[in-house]
Amino acid sequence: MSGLVCLATESIWFDKNRYDEAEKRFYEGVNGPATQQQQSSSHAGDQELVSRMKSLELENQTLHKVVVEMRATLQKLESRVAVLEKSPAPAAIPAAKAAPVKQEKVINGDDDDIDLFGSDEEDEEAERIKQERLEAYAAKKAKKPALIAKSSILLDVKPWDDETDMAKLEECVRSVQMDGLLWGASKLVPVGYGIKKLQISCVVEDDKVGTDILEEEITKFEDYIQSVDVAAFNKI
Repeated sequence: MSGLVCLATESIWFDKNRYDEAEKRFYEGVNGPATQQQQSSSHAGDQELVSRMKSLELENQTLHKVVVEMRATLQKLESRVAVLEKSPAPAAIPAAKAAPVKQEKVINGDDDDIDLFGSDEEDEEAERIKQERLEAYAAKKAKKPALIAKSSILLDVKPWDDETDMAKLEECVRSVQMDGLLWGASKLVPVGYGIKKLQISCVVEDDKVGTDILEEEITKFEDYIQSVDVAAFNKI
């Protein structure tokens, strides 16, 4: 009976619900209620979603800026290409002048008046202008005096002996005349044993007079002239 008496005096088992409620409130005070934890987790998820949305919005603004810059660059390139296409080449100036007329016909709807073979006419006109320029250049070049190559030659003309008439010998030499030959100064140079040679200079045009033909013409006077040698040869 002592045990029953003790239980009768203790009220803890009869107030269990009240103690359970008190324990629940204690733990809620410490950890917070379960609904608050769920709300906190949901709030954290919302913040992460907002952060991602802001990041995406910033990336979208950056991409939009890049697209705008690319469009501006593309417009500049198109403008430059249009200017270059409108600039005619020098040989195609007449064709460029004819182009607006054709465009005007297309705009007005006069399709019947369009010359489908206009490109051939433009090519003929460009070819004609090119030919005229070539002819003008050739005529201008023809007016300039051509550079004539000349040479200065010093000849040694030797007689047969000391009795040869040197004055007659020089007369024979100077009697050789041909286009492109001009005789110059002369003098008598002692050789030995009373013999003298005629040293005479001349200027020749290289395309017209050569040393071989000159020596051949001079040695034809064999009564006075033994031989002819080239003492000096210089280009002028």
